Amino acid sequence: MAAVDIPPLIKPSRLRHRGGLAGELMAEFIGTFVLISFGCGVVAMAVAALPGSGRAATTTTIFLAAGDWLLVAWGWALAVTFGVYVAGGVSGAHLNPAVTLAMAVRRGFPWLKVLPYWFAQVVGAFAGAALVYLVYHNAIDTFDAAVPGPKTDGHTLASFSIFATFPAPYFHGGIWGPLIDQIAGAGFLVMFVVAILDLRNQAVKANLAPLIVGFAVAAIGMSFGANAGYAINPARDFGPRLFTWVAGWGSLAFPGSEAGQFSGYWWIPIVGPLIGGLVGIFLYDLFIGDVLYLRNHLGELPEPGRTRPVRTIDREDETGSGGDKRKRPDEDDDDY
Repeated sequence: MAAVDIPPLIKPSRLRHRGGLAGELMAEFIGTFVLISFGCGVVAMAVAALPGSGRAATTTTIFLAAGDWLLVAWGWALAVTFGVYVAGGVSGAHLNPAVTLAMAVRRGFPWLKVLPYWFAQVVGAFAGAALVYLVYHNAIDTFDAAVPGPKTDGHTLASFSIFATFPAPYFHGGIWGPLIDQIAGAGFLVMFVVAILDLRNQAVKANLAPLIVGFAVAAIGMSFGANAGYAINPARDFGPRLFTWVAGWGSLAFPGSEAGQFSGYWWIPIVGPLIGGLVGIFLYDLFIGDVLYLRNHLGELPEPGRTRPVRTIDREDETGSGGDKRKRPDEDDDDY
């Protein structure tokens, strides 16, 4: 059924204010809500629901092998895919403050929309985390009660990982390793997004773009996920982190500390992705975008084996004798 055949829930006269920024913010909210509901939902499955339901080796077994990480990586990939499918037609489905900032800096996205988009994304992420907790709080509480390890206000670091991120123990509480990790991960994410959307490049058809973006997230998760949980999205981490702080995870959420492991970590999944997004889009434009722009501007490509385009010219243009046409490499450097 075509969308035009479906009557609106609200009278058209009352919908007009949603045609602009208000509608875009609603789309960013619901898209990020879907993203976090399924992203945090798959981690809740891996950490608490599968062990607690008797579908794992023990009631506290999370992963038995590295391959189990694929459940999380592909879960997040599909979460991103469907979040983009839901919101893309209205807001462009940024669903990530790092994407919004990069688009404002290099793709003409209006700066006046940046902060409202960020707000909608964070609120959507908070709401998605709340839904995951509502659905899985029994499993989470059972898991936390069964785990003998250190706890903060009755909660474990493992259950906190359902919602937000933290660095691996081998960083020994340092900030530079996790920060670089987040810059790199978000940089690749934004680089892939702009490549997928660039019509001058090998852009995918519009209806497949969300799926390919999901594949990009899966690739990042499988290649860069273990260092710091690959937040690569300030809203994805901050919204659920804010929820866990409200729901009782205490200092694990803010300031993001675990005795003997890390301290004051909360800002790294925010600052790192924002920097990384800018790095990613600048690198894409420097190495790829500028070349594509140049070729599109010239309207021609170099022949194989040549470094410059070959143009057909009239001999008359050079000698005035006319008629004889030949090819020569373009020697006008001013066009480059």
